[in-house]
Amino acid sequence: MTRKESYKIFWLVGESSADLHSELVMKALNDKFGNLTHIGIGGPRMQRQGLKPLFPFERFAVMGFVEVVKHLFFFFKVEHKLSKLFATEEIDLAILVDYPGLNLRVAKMADELRIPVLYFICPQFWAWKHKRVYQLRDSVRYVACILPFEEEKLSIHNINCSYVGHPIAEEVNIELSRDAFAQFFGIDPNKKWLGFFPGSRNNEIAKMLPAFLQASEKWDPNEYELLFSKSHSVNHQLYMSYIEGKKHITLIDGYTYEMMKYCDLLICTSGTVTLEAAFIGTPLLICYKANFTSYLIGRHLVKIKRIGLPNIILDNDILPELIQKEMNPSNIYKIGMQILNDPEKNEEIRKQLYKLKALLSDKHPSVEMPKIVRHLLDTYG
Repeated sequence: MTRKESYKIFWLVGESSADLHSELVMKALNDKFGNLTHIGIGGPRMQRQGLKPLFPFERFAVMGFVEVVKHLFFFFKVEHKLSKLFATEEIDLAILVDYPGLNLRVAKMADELRIPVLYFICPQFWAWKHKRVYQLRDSVRYVACILPFEEEKLSIHNINCSYVGHPIAEEVNIELSRDAFAQFFGIDPNKKWLGFFPGSRNNEIAKMLPAFLQASEKWDPNEYELLFSKSHSVNHQLYMSYIEGKKHITLIDGYTYEMMKYCDLLICTSGTVTLEAAFIGTPLLICYKANFTSYLIGRHLVKIKRIGLPNIILDNDILPELIQKEMNPSNIYKIGMQILNDPEKNEEIRKQLYKLKALLSDKHPSVEMPKIVRHLLDTYG
């Protein structure tokens, strides 16, 4: 088969953690092929790797049923523009990353126009909306799974797929020692450190940060350093409006993995950050509070009892989960202190998280994904 001199790849990535994961894969593809044009929807990290964006990335940071409904007109506009793009541009491959509400509709659109679709980070059909399995089977040529158990579940439905490893295993990089981190941010190395991660979306900050701040006030600042992480994807003015005048906390902007590693306990909003923290091995609380209507709809649809990815992967309630009414300052403090004051519990959590790290480290997406892309381009290009 004669290979083309260059290929055009369409990407659709809707939120910041997927932007990070996709940057890793894009770099590997660029290094491997060297003749790729990338267009589509993605964040600043992907744009640094050469993605030509079609829409402002921040418009896609929407989560929850009610929140999505508020932005329906924007998503209709996106789909309309993509349908015209697929009909007029010669796209060799569409790589769709997570974000199933939009991506499964885009997959159908691309497949109908004979554009092969590779789905990276598949929808969590095992948790809810099982019918998405059939949408994957009908519209997607290949699914690259990042959780170890997903390959078996998809193979049952005769879907071409493989486990490619989790990007976290390649992304976690510790640059500073604990002492250097403490010196850089002016933190007392002799105190215990608590780390708060309120979220990577503006609507999460509005719901989670106030409760985290109230919880932090329960800890004695003479004994604890109270560190608050700010994601680059969050509106700076919004975040600062909540922490203004809070002199008992330290804002950490950057060096996320160092903060995760060196803290004695982390309080995290449910999401990718919980898996990153668990991979690094620090005990954490998993917290979440959604719009009430979104929560009621989700509770009706979700088939699993856990929300935290570390607990789901380990099939173990090793990390406390505080959801909706249970997610309040008093419970955060009470359960946090239970972990801090119980060495045996602390050690058991760390042992289980070490198992999780081993599970996620046996393969690497930067190695596996170029093989899959090469196969799809040779087969359908």
